[in-house]
Amino acid sequence: MPGLLGKKIGMTSVFSAEGKNVPCTVIEAGPCVVTQVKSIEKDGYEAVQVGFQDKKEKHTTKPLLGHFKKAGVTPKRHLAEFKGFEGELNLGDTLTVELFNDATFVDVVGISKGKGFQGVVKRHGFGGVGQATHGQHNRARKPGSIGACSYPAKVFKGMRMGGQMGGDRVTIQNLQVLKVIVDHNLLLVKGSIPGCKGSIVIIEK
Repeated sequence: MPGLLGKKIGMTSVFSAEGKNVPCTVIEAGPCVVTQVKSIEKDGYEAVQVGFQDKKEKHTTKPLLGHFKKAGVTPKRHLAEFKGFEGELNLGDTLTVELFNDATFVDVVGISKGKGFQGVVKRHGFGGVGQATHGQHNRARKPGSIGACSYPAKVFKGMRMGGQMGGDRVTIQNLQVLKVIVDHNLLLVKGSIPGCKGSIVIIEK
């Protein structure tokens, strides 16, 4: 699917034509520059690699520096590949938020906020206090028995327990496009998207 790299600016709300107050997320979508065009003959598949946000040369590795110079663009901080662009794109072409002018819905991919080590109540929605099940009756917010007994005398893989929560790659599908502000490269989508303010996201048609 064609798309762009962008940055989450934050959340706000807008009024719809019916007068309803709709919560939305503001994304700075692009401008992105084409840094590589992949073909079936050379790479085995067709795709377009785009770069987002400038980066200083002294902070760029030499292999990447050569990659960007070959494309004739300044070093970029973030790269991503997309398929299915309409029309032919060449190295150095700029893609803007105008790509979504005719889009009604988009998918947004981001990294969710990290929550650190969390217990089973917050991580998996266990009942905690008052749920006297699985051998749990006098310890608040504990998971209770995790299943080990005489047989099979082990804990099965995938058992829901406490652990690292958040910091995962999350895709939110079919977010409605409310507004495209071309002058400022802004895209307004209905609802929330993963990640904190300033985080990098991938927006796909």
